[in-house]
Amino acid sequence: SLVINLVLLVKLGLPKKTSKPAPIQTNVINSATQDKLFDEINPVAGFQINAKYGNLGPKMIKNGVIDLQKFKDAYEKSGQTLTEEQNKILTMGSDQNITINRDNAYFLLNFFWAAGLNNKSEVLETGEITQYGGKSGVGNFASTGGWTLANGNAMNYYSKSVLIPLNKGQQELVKRVAANIYRPCCNNSTAFPDCNHGMALLGVLELMAFNGNNEEEMYKAAKYFNAYWFPGNYYDLALYFKNNQNKSFADIDPKVILSKDYSSASGWQAAKQWLISKGLQQEPPKQGGGCGV
Repeated sequence: SLVINLVLLVKLGLPKKTSKPAPIQTNVINSATQDKLFDEINPVAGFQINAKYGNLGPKMIKNGVIDLQKFKDAYEKSGQTLTEEQNKILTMGSDQNITINRDNAYFLLNFFWAAGLNNKSEVLETGEITQYGGKSGVGNFASTGGWTLANGNAMNYYSKSVLIPLNKGQQELVKRVAANIYRPCCNNSTAFPDCNHGMALLGVLELMAFNGNNEEEMYKAAKYFNAYWFPGNYYDLALYFKNNQNKSFADIDPKVILSKDYSSASGWQAAKQWLISKGLQQEPPKQGGGCGV
């Protein structure tokens, strides 16, 4: 039998057939692993915040900061169309809590870009964007001159309307939180919203402050909004924290990952270089868009 033959081989001292040990692989990548990590930063179910759309959409269309036809045309140029729900949010408003997901991230980026640009805000009137841009130069930033979906010049709407009525305490809360939130396209914080992502997140923070959210809730929301708007960058950061600190994306302190050390262009690049040096870099399943409409 097979058992007896094996015993005889061992007794006779005859060599047994062996195979070469498999080479050690330091960076085994498979689609399941990639999908799991991507699901952490961009959950399929989305991320819901404690704030409703209300009549923000109709207000912006009425005052002209959003030209509905231009908004729709921008979607068609990108190969998409506004959904029935998104049309309703813009033209009729909605009492639904806002959820960002993979399908509506682009819509919310443009929606809140307009809101952040138009809403009367101390960040826009006395913050860094005014200090660095000067009265004549504020309109030259990507977040101002780049907003081409208004009825006329974007600067006609800059901090002009009380879309989201904030009291003094809420204004201070927004400024404090915004100053600690960075984005991977530059080294500026949300308190210096010189691009669409910064201006849009400013709008999100203002709406959350108005709805009574605290700092912790605002930071957590910003962590996921940034991740949906910059999926490639936050895939790298999630991979970095997984390998460097053994933390899943959900367990990373939002204030830490949103800081200049990680979420700025230089911070993200440093994390990516660490991954490259360790042979751990992976191609993200999805990259983010640019800083224009």
